[in-house]
Amino acid sequence: MENPVIILGAKGLGAVALEIFQSNGVVVYCFLDDDTSLHNTEIQDVSVMGSTDDDGYLKLIGKKCEAFVASDDNRYRRSLTEMLLERRKIMPVNAIHARAHIAGTAGIGHGNFIAAGVIVGTNARVGSHCVLHTGCVVDYTATIGDYVQIGAGSIINSGVTVENGAFIGSGATVVSGVTIGKSARVGAGSVVVESVKPSGTVFGNPAAPLEKK
Repeated sequence: MENPVIILGAKGLGAVALEIFQSNGVVVYCFLDDDTSLHNTEIQDVSVMGSTDDDGYLKLIGKKCEAFVASDDNRYRRSLTEMLLERRKIMPVNAIHARAHIAGTAGIGHGNFIAAGVIVGTNARVGSHCVLHTGCVVDYTATIGDYVQIGAGSIINSGVTVENGAFIGSGATVVSGVTIGKSARVGAGSVVVESVKPSGTVFGNPAAPLEKK
């Protein structure tokens, strides 16, 4: 990546994204964040220059700078991505740590956050705008949709399908062939041995649906 990057989002995930870009020798031009209390502060010597709708900085995106959306809130992440598409006609770039391993036959979309130690295996597919936290594994031929979040240390085994907007908590294991439905949630540490319906929530070993009270 030749151009510097503007990171939209200066909180938790933003600082990690900065470290990811730096691990690849990519310059981060600045942060933009809607929390005005962060403006004119610095994160590791990189300034928070203004809000995410600041035209003075947005006009650089697509010309002199790339953009990355650093938020683990899917609604906010989606809204910023749509704003970039509408106003700048560009997609966010991927932030892939230098110590992540992406198989040469794997497919990766746009705007993904892929932390240190992540493994994406042979012929696996990762959509766009996903967050893959430290050390998680997406094994061979697994398919990950868009706006999926996979927690640190989780294992998505071969042939698993994780549909759009699903959340997999830290340390979870999803056994081969299972489907995690759209917008479903898997609790941290769970072992999922059966498919999870869309918008369902499961937890435990083996994972079972949580009953609504």
